[in-house]
Amino acid sequence: MDFAAVSRRMSFDALAPHYRWMEFVLAGSKLQRCRTAFLSQVTHCQNVLIVGEGNGRFLLECRRALPQASITCVDASARMLALARARLRAGGLNLLHTEWVHADVLAWTPSRHAFDLIVSHFVLDCFRPEQLERVIAALADAARPEAVWLLADFQVPAQGLRRRRAQLIHWMMYAFFRLFTHLPARTLTVPDAALRANNFALRERQFSEWGLLHTDRWEKQIADHFQTKPRS
Repeated sequence: MDFAAVSRRMSFDALAPHYRWMEFVLAGSKLQRCRTAFLSQVTHCQNVLIVGEGNGRFLLECRRALPQASITCVDASARMLALARARLRAGGLNLLHTEWVHADVLAWTPSRHAFDLIVSHFVLDCFRPEQLERVIAALADAARPEAVWLLADFQVPAQGLRRRRAQLIHWMMYAFFRLFTHLPARTLTVPDAALRANNFALRERQFSEWGLLHTDRWEKQIADHFQTKPRS
């Protein structure tokens, strides 16, 4: 299957000018709190890869927390990248150590073992299972031993009213984004198994919004036999 051709049809360009107010109306500050939940724990990192950053809300806080770090920001939407650059400028922050990559993550190949921090907030849920495995494998190969991977995303609780509520929200979200962005995924694929298969261990996970949202801190192990089971 030509993964790049499949993903090429997906575009958030049309939503880019409206994404900030849409997020505020629908979720307030909930998603941003998830994005920044573990930021204070990674201030030692100096080579950062942010995938699917969107309009730059996390990037702004990341640059404030890591002022000397080299940050590579990858997004398939040129309009989102432009908004992220504008947000940094408006915040009076340095753009010199930020690399902007307009690329489909399925077609882009990062440098091996180049980053000590990987960030993928609210982006892994865009991909079908076979695509997600490919994305995670490529990003994991770009991570150094003991690198940290931060991710925030939606999830479906195991049972009860919380599960039914989340299922309804997921159905509406996927229907909307498939219509307006040609999102390849139809349902959420949990990335945990692919992360563990690529030698990452879950160190911490926080839940919010009735279990609809989670934010994780994973760490790359030096060797397979050091890998530990995730805690949830």
